[in-house]
Amino acid sequence: MHEGFLVYANSKYLKWAVALSLASIAAYIFYEPIDEHNGGTVLGYILGTVGVLLIFWLTWLGIRKRQYGAHFRLTAWVSAHVYLGLSLIVVATLHTGFQFDWNLHTLAYALMIIVIVSGIFGIYAYARFPRLVSENRRGVSMDDLLTQIGDLDRECRQLAISLPDEVSSLIIKSCEETIIGGSIFRILSGKASNCPSDAAFTQLRTLVSTVDQEHALSTRKLLVLTGKKCGLLGTVRRDIQLKALMDIWLRVHVPVTVALLVALTVHIISVFYYW
Repeated sequence: MHEGFLVYANSKYLKWAVALSLASIAAYIFYEPIDEHNGGTVLGYILGTVGVLLIFWLTWLGIRKRQYGAHFRLTAWVSAHVYLGLSLIVVATLHTGFQFDWNLHTLAYALMIIVIVSGIFGIYAYARFPRLVSENRRGVSMDDLLTQIGDLDRECRQLAISLPDEVSSLIIKSCEETIIGGSIFRILSGKASNCPSDAAFTQLRTLVSTVDQEHALSTRKLLVLTGKKCGLLGTVRRDIQLKALMDIWLRVHVPVTVALLVALTVHIISVFYYW
């Protein structure tokens, strides 16, 4: 898909976007307003109309793609969104005449930029992260990873029963208090600070040389099992992190798109009301 949308239909949407951007720039250069360039000039209205039509069309394409995905090629949808969405930056900026202030009109522009930037990140995420997910899992499913962690916990508990309290308490805490997931910041970091399993592994490395001969072998085995568990936990957390990065842009893109449509509608109504 990543390569497909870049050259879809002989780069049709790229050519449209370049042509639209160049035409807008040429019109902006050669048009001479009575006062100064702004959204209230003839060219400003023309560019504003083009920008609005593009925004609503691209939004409609997104809705159509989700409703009738089998009848609309994903590469076409992505190609149109990427190239024509990027051309909106040129069209909308020239529409404003570079006149920005703390008002509804600038808010609509800012929301549009956020939508475009979040969309760019979404394309990047879906082009890069699925490969990283596959490499991270190494062909093992999430269910299998969690099952392996559970099996290691049970084996560690059984070994810890006959070991000194200072060792068994580490294992019990590791099994009962280790958390996968958590807050959004913890998920996106892909790490878990103060993880009981990591702490148990670190402390076992110290204890393995201090326990008596009778418990040394079991403690070493616990160290190996805990190390394997920490490695699996790292894989699971990395998987969750990558999936969150692939999904989080939609948490921004879709709501801000709705906010953009509302702000744009109010912007248009206010313009024609005062016009």
